[in-house]
Amino acid sequence: MARINSRQVEAFRATMLTGSVTEAAKLMVVTQPAVSRLLRDLQALLKMELFERRGTGLVPTAAAMALYTEVERSFVGLERITAAAEEIRGRRTGSLRIAALPALANGYLPRLAGHFLMERPNLNLAFFGVISPIVVDWVLNNQCDIGFAEVPIAHSGLPSQRLPALARVAVLPTGHRLAEKEVLEPRDFEGETFISLSAGSSSRHLVDQEFHRHDVRRVLRVETTLSEIMCGMVSSGLGVSICDPFTAQEFATRGVVVRRFLPRIDFEFSAVFPAQRSPSPVALDLVETMRKALVAFED
Repeated sequence: MARINSRQVEAFRATMLTGSVTEAAKLMVVTQPAVSRLLRDLQALLKMELFERRGTGLVPTAAAMALYTEVERSFVGLERITAAAEEIRGRRTGSLRIAALPALANGYLPRLAGHFLMERPNLNLAFFGVISPIVVDWVLNNQCDIGFAEVPIAHSGLPSQRLPALARVAVLPTGHRLAEKEVLEPRDFEGETFISLSAGSSSRHLVDQEFHRHDVRRVLRVETTLSEIMCGMVSSGLGVSICDPFTAQEFATRGVVVRRFLPRIDFEFSAVFPAQRSPSPVALDLVETMRKALVAFED
């Protein structure tokens, strides 16, 4: 027994949508006789009349209207699948789990991710702000699709992409005597009360190394694991510090003055991905969006 094929159903739907065989042929990009033949074969298989000729046009029968309801349900399902595929191909749908070090998570990256999501209304996001070792651990254990962590990355086996480095900056309380200078150097910090990141962090090592090289003695009063706490302390007037540019930007209107610091101490970080699978296209898109934004950050 012959079966209905999808081309016959498509011809029926196109005729119902357009109201004529001629327009249906245009919609299907075939000839008019081809559509007429498909409709004729479909009616023969169904053993029912689907259209009546009235003048130069076709009018659907009651049977055709009932059949069209069922056909449209099937086509809506197919169109949803097609639309979903196009969304996935266009990297506008799905979900993304991000973990980022606090310097990025306290303002800069949420804003960038928010704009990224606004362009992809069907993309969902889970966002976590944790210190770099935890970022790496979560990515390593496949708990996140992408992580942003300070380099060096503890696990060299994780796929990663280095992002543009930005210069660390000096942060001072509003009204501090050093705020009169546009560019600060290590010797300017001699005898200053200094708020530092915790010993053992790569940031602490790089900053201490620069001051030791210039034989500058600071008064180390506070240690903290978070740059946000560091800037909060600076805003209180307690002391000064050297900070990543992202956190400094967040506090620039909150009682903190930001100044260039030379010699330049780079703040370097990478995007890291789970080793068990290839990065998703949307994760790579986010990294590329961020790369472009970072290039403009210091301009």
